[in-house]
Amino acid sequence: MRLIFLGPPGAGKGTQATRIVEKHGIPQLSTGDMLRAAVAAGTPVGVKARTVMDAGGLVSDDIVIGIVAERIEEPDAKKGFILDGFPRTLAQAEALDVMLASKGLKLDKVLELKVDQSKLVDRIVRRAEDAKAAGQPVRKDDDPEVFKTRLEAYNRDTAIVAPYYEKRGQLTPIDGMQPIDAVTSAIETALTG
Repeated sequence: MRLIFLGPPGAGKGTQATRIVEKHGIPQLSTGDMLRAAVAAGTPVGVKARTVMDAGGLVSDDIVIGIVAERIEEPDAKKGFILDGFPRTLAQAEALDVMLASKGLKLDKVLELKVDQSKLVDRIVRRAEDAKAAGQPVRKDDDPEVFKTRLEAYNRDTAIVAPYYEKRGQLTPIDGMQPIDAVTSAIETALTG
């Protein structure tokens, strides 16, 4: 099962991905985590990434795709994977399709958590308050101003990825404003249907 989770920050992608990981035994792949691991391991793509990062630059789409290509070859990803937070742009979506096709693979589902963006800031503020009350650290990106900046970037750069997959008949919208368990149930229905 090869999946992509789309949706704005705060939509619940991470929460739902964790549940799929537990139920289906496939890894959740974060490009940031993969990038750091490739750099630490000194893989050829990791070496390229380190050079760019050490110079203060942004890692190119080619390098990111190379890191994803390396990561999905690892044994735990043979049964499938969840890409959460990637692709972030249309160019990355197109490059991902080319890379998967070169390996004889294709995506099984692209799930988009649809949410009312006007209510997301309230959700983030609640999440930060809940973390504080539980004595847990508050995520840096749960600051309302930081969150608004991330949401603007999502709407500017990433929101166009969903129509790309919709045109290809791969997109399944999920109502992300439902209670967490109801979202999980809707995702399971989409995966088995």
